[in-house]
Amino acid sequence: MLWNLHPNLDLTRPDQSYQALKLFQLLAQRIEPDHSAEKSTMTAETESSNIDDSNQEAEPSQLLDYETSENLPVKKKASCCTGLKVFLAALSFSYFSKALSGVIMKSSITQIERRFDLPSSTVGFIDGSFEMGNLLVIAFVSYFGAKLHRPKVIAAGCFTMALGSVLTALPHFFMGYYKYETASDTRSSANTTSSINPCSPHQDLNETFLDTSHSACEKEPSSYMWVYILLGNMLRGIGETPITPLGISYLDDFAKEENVPVYVACLHTIAMLGPMCGFLLGSLCAKLYVDVGFVDLGKIAITPQDSRWVGAWWLGFLIAGVISFLAAIPFCFLPKSLKKPLKANKDKTSPGLLENMGAMRKTLPSVKSKPAKWSTMLKDFYTSLKKILSNRMYVTFLCCSLLQFSSFIGFLTYKPKYMEMQYGQSASKSNFLIGLTSLPPVGIGIFLGGIIMKKYKMSITTATKFAFTMSFIAYSFTLLHFFVGCENQVIAGITASYDGKPIPYHENAIFSDCNSGCKCATNVWDPVCGGNGLTYISACLAGCTISEGHGKNMVFHNCSCLEASSSWSGNNSVTLGQCPKSDDCSMMFIYYTVIQVVSGFCYALGGTPAYLIMYRCVQPELKSLAVGLYTLVMRMLAGIPAPVYFGALIDKTCLKWASTRCGQRGACRLYDSNAFRYVYLGLSAVLRAPSYLLAILFFILIKKNMQNKNSRLAENGGREDVPMNKEDNCKNGEHLTSPPEAEKESHT
Repeated sequence: MLWNLHPNLDLTRPDQSYQALKLFQLLAQRIEPDHSAEKSTMTAETESSNIDDSNQEAEPSQLLDYETSENLPVKKKASCCTGLKVFLAALSFSYFSKALSGVIMKSSITQIERRFDLPSSTVGFIDGSFEMGNLLVIAFVSYFGAKLHRPKVIAAGCFTMALGSVLTALPHFFMGYYKYETASDTRSSANTTSSINPCSPHQDLNETFLDTSHSACEKEPSSYMWVYILLGNMLRGIGETPITPLGISYLDDFAKEENVPVYVACLHTIAMLGPMCGFLLGSLCAKLYVDVGFVDLGKIAITPQDSRWVGAWWLGFLIAGVISFLAAIPFCFLPKSLKKPLKANKDKTSPGLLENMGAMRKTLPSVKSKPAKWSTMLKDFYTSLKKILSNRMYVTFLCCSLLQFSSFIGFLTYKPKYMEMQYGQSASKSNFLIGLTSLPPVGIGIFLGGIIMKKYKMSITTATKFAFTMSFIAYSFTLLHFFVGCENQVIAGITASYDGKPIPYHENAIFSDCNSGCKCATNVWDPVCGGNGLTYISACLAGCTISEGHGKNMVFHNCSCLEASSSWSGNNSVTLGQCPKSDDCSMMFIYYTVIQVVSGFCYALGGTPAYLIMYRCVQPELKSLAVGLYTLVMRMLAGIPAPVYFGALIDKTCLKWASTRCGQRGACRLYDSNAFRYVYLGLSAVLRAPSYLLAILFFILIKKNMQNKNSRLAENGGREDVPMNKEDNCKNGEHLTSPPEAEKESHT
């Protein structure tokens, strides 16, 4: 039986007879595991006394190997919470929770902007605080976290995310009720039938909103409450840090190499449910009034389509906090490491058994070794970082991704705002459409990308070509957005004169002969829509003298400015709110949605191959640090500044700013549609264009590297099965016998 397993064994030689004895004991141990320990001990004592004196120096290591082989078959009963699939499920849920929390912030941008009277640049800074939290700990978590209990580190991160989400929602409970901007006190007439005269020659009701002393403004509790949102978002960023680098490296370490693309694709596909649910939840919260349950909604004179409307932004953060807390629980019960699946386990011959024993001998001292000092770990960190930064392929890929990510993060941050201001959609409807139409094609594209990569067994060269081709096709489709925009809304005194004719940009003419007899506030936004299709800044500026109804149903009559329109011969009444967009704009919005679906699917199709390229262009032992450094650069140079400079440029296109209770500038109420479109889409396109030049350079470097690898294979005799990693080298070179003895065995 032994000769069939290992025909090269020569039992006349003492060293090989000892190997044969150990092999026999190991086989017997698998057959009779209950009595193997006792029998093997007696046999080892008997055999050790008969070994030749010339081999006495080798006995300690041999006995160590023998003891190691004795412990190999002993298997503990596996727990149901130690499998790779359980970790994959837990990691997918954590991806879902962090994506949900992030999208809740994105979907609440306009709500927070209006609630705290902030410009877009400040809101972009608040949104970037998430990346600031990542920046504080990402490099150290990625490197040192891999040496710790990775599942428990991820659990701590999820708990921190939950705490950050709850902290973000807290300002709502410490602020007073939301008092939206209005020129006429329509709220006070909710329970009365008395008529209000907006066009009053006396300044009594027209500046009710601004009638606040400066000392009272200084005591306004909501002045700096947005700082808590910034801190909560930063804390959420700290908690999210270990999930991606430690989770992906854990999968890559303990999963079969051919299954990693599918696992990553499944992970990201399930994670796509997070943004979908996040936008749908954001849509629901945006439809609810911010103080729902605490105020009489019948007294509220604005609708969700109004630019002053603030939804229940805080509710989404509370729900996201609970989900993040639940995502942390499974990781508390997962092991530090899993068993790596064997590549070939069909033929269990004696060489394979002996090699496993040799591998155990190699790893055993490391188990008993003392923990490394911090100084040694820092030195290793510096050496590893130097290796990564000297990798031209990795650095080129990093720069290319930086431009892509800067464009993506700025585009996504203000996408709901763009849909509101460009196409006249409410915040609720914008979030709903993003979650329902834009994200499902992205999830399908990511999953199909992983399937295609596995089916065709893409090399790094093929994956690079496929990923950047799909990205360029998506980029070409996004350029069509420039042609599907809407024209400026006709606002009397801002974008058009009172007779409906266009006026030059920023040459406002708020006052006219029709409202010269009224004492109107010019810095208040309380729009009304006339039957002639013109929107007026307020009922006072429309020259209205009589009102009826209350709340949302209030109507103003005898509006003198409607008579100034030469093309209008109907009634002189106006209703609350801006006039709706034209039918042509509604059709443009459909085209915009179709372009978003196609471009999102194409971009996501190459997403999985592009993501795995980074793992294949660095050394295996540097994968965790490579992911951490990649995330660090993306957060620091794209995630933090992109929302700020996108928001600052968007602010330049504002036509009408709100006024705070202190008379200071608040949130923007009206944007120039054309300027907004060109700034928002143009900046995104300009950032992405140079990335494709870097993609070409990256492809050249990859191709050159593959040619060098093929030439090295040719020098090794044209063998394609030469091991490409350290594990294979160890398996092929790890034998119990010394190299000279191995050479002798090959000749016998």
